[in-house]
Amino acid sequence: MATATETTGLGMMTDATRPTAAPLLVTERAAEEVKRHIAEYKASGSAEGDGKLYLRVRVQGAGCSGFQNKLDLDPKFDEKTDHKFEAHGIEVVVDKRSMLYLEGATVDFHEDLNKRGFSVQNPNAKSHCGCGSSYSM
Repeated sequence: MATATETTGLGMMTDATRPTAAPLLVTERAAEEVKRHIAEYKASGSAEGDGKLYLRVRVQGAGCSGFQNKLDLDPKFDEKTDHKFEAHGIEVVVDKRSMLYLEGATVDFHEDLNKRGFSVQNPNAKSHCGCGSSYSM
C-alpha cells in the first residue's frame, strides 16, 4: 500500500503527494509582523480554542475601482473552501474565489517615515483608484 509521501512509478509524484504552489508570496517582513500580532493577540487572552490563528488574505468587492484586498487573523480554516500554505513560519489561508484574483500577488510590510503597514501588490490589477486602496481587474 502506498502512503501519501511515497512516490509511484518511475519516481513520479502523484497529485496527492505533489506539493501545491503558494498562490501568492508573503515576504519575510510581513510574516514577522504577523507573528508579532499573533503573539500580542494570544498574550491579551483573546485567543479561543487551541489559539491557532491563520493570516487570511482575501479579495472583496469594494472601493471605487471594484476590488479591495483584506488581511485578517482568522482562527478558522475550511478544507473545502480554503487553500492553506506556509510562508516564513506562518500559515496563510486564501479562499478559492480570492485565489483567482491573487495569483502572483505579494504581501509585504512597510515601516517607513511616510508609511507603516501591510500592502498587497497584485500584478493582475489593471488600474488603481486615486487613493490606491482599490483596483480593477
